[in-house]
Amino acid sequence: MDTPADILVVEDNPALGVVVRFNLERAGFHVTLAENGCDGWDLAQAREFKLVITDQQMPGMTGVELCERLRGHPRYSQTPIIMLTAKGLELNRSDLEKQLGIAAVMPKPFSPRELIRKVMECLQESAQAP
Repeated sequence: MDTPADILVVEDNPALGVVVRFNLERAGFHVTLAENGCDGWDLAQAREFKLVITDQQMPGMTGVELCERLRGHPRYSQTPIIMLTAKGLELNRSDLEKQLGIAAVMPKPFSPRELIRKVMECLQESAQAP
């Protein structure tokens, strides 16, 4: 990577948001942190991100609602999205991946190392897509 990829992280848990941002920045990415889905949507409209990581359960706008809006925006129709969720057993991961093109659904707690690996994998696949 010549220039660090811009990543939007949407997480309403402040401590977890800091942990995710720290680990992504340590891996060489540029991270913008939004505290909820509404703020994440506003940021996504204002600038372009190469990848979005979002929590599922947030006040105001859920991660699924945010993903639906992102997929409806021309800039984000093919952008990789990773969803973090404490509701891993309650969500139909396969449906989310198919219907919204979510690259991965990662249940909490997750390994920061595994998240970094998934981010790198998604960015590589995105760069190779036509």
